Amino acid sequence: MGRFRGFLWLVAGLVVAALAGGAAFLAITRATADRAANQELLVPQERVVVAVHRLETHGVLTADIVEVREIPADTVPEGAVSDIDRVLGKVSLVELFAGEIILEQRLLDPNVTAPSGRMALVMADDEVLMAFPAGDLLTQVDVLKPGDRVDFLFTYELPVDRETGFLPVTARDDVVIGPQPEEEELEPVTFDLLQNVSIAAIVRAVDDEGEETGSPRALLLVVNPQDALVLKYMKDVGATVDLVLRAPGAEGEFAVEPVDLEYIINGYIAPQEGLR
Repeated sequence: MGRFRGFLWLVAGLVVAALAGGAAFLAITRATADRAANQELLVPQERVVVAVHRLETHGVLTADIVEVREIPADTVPEGAVSDIDRVLGKVSLVELFAGEIILEQRLLDPNVTAPSGRMALVMADDEVLMAFPAGDLLTQVDVLKPGDRVDFLFTYELPVDRETGFLPVTARDDVVIGPQPEEEELEPVTFDLLQNVSIAAIVRAVDDEGEETGSPRALLLVVNPQDALVLKYMKDVGATVDLVLRAPGAEGEFAVEPVDLEYIINGYIAPQEGLR
């Protein structure tokens, strides 16, 4: 009997010891977690600009690409940018991925003029730099910034076939031939000639001290050689041009139709008359 009672006391002691050990373990774990949380709160934080979407090399940083976050100060790399305004409109010299910290030394300002007098622009081997006159209203009111994407709208007098509403052209094999000059009946037509063109830089007049003054004089565009020829042709023939600004991230092709007098009559005037 005494031996059995001793065995019970031994079991009870083991149970009490196990409970005490468990309680001590929980207390230590909780204290460690609280200490870690307190230390995290005490670690100095620093603001940095990071990419929120992937951006290809030579891409332009826009407001929808970057944001400001806070990270521990001891993890901030050298050259990290803290002000989001310092990166907008600049060109990334490397490919960026979501969550990557933006570094000053990996950015290029397209409006910086080198000692040679040239803008610091980035072009691919199959692209050319073109200066286009800043004569349209959107540019003159100083809305456009480097990195913006625009569409080029032109109005020009073209021969229009009144019976079909289209340009009177005929096909010969794989070549499209227009009418002879004596057959032409010219009419103004407005059309979206080039879409999603990126503005590399904006050129302004410079005073004696090298400071930019006044309204923009020209837009610098990085385009393929064929598009450069198209823009030059429309400029040389005296077509009226206007630019429209795209929303950030809108890079798709817009499906639009050329507009002439017949389009206006059929689309806007005639339907209203039919409702009377």
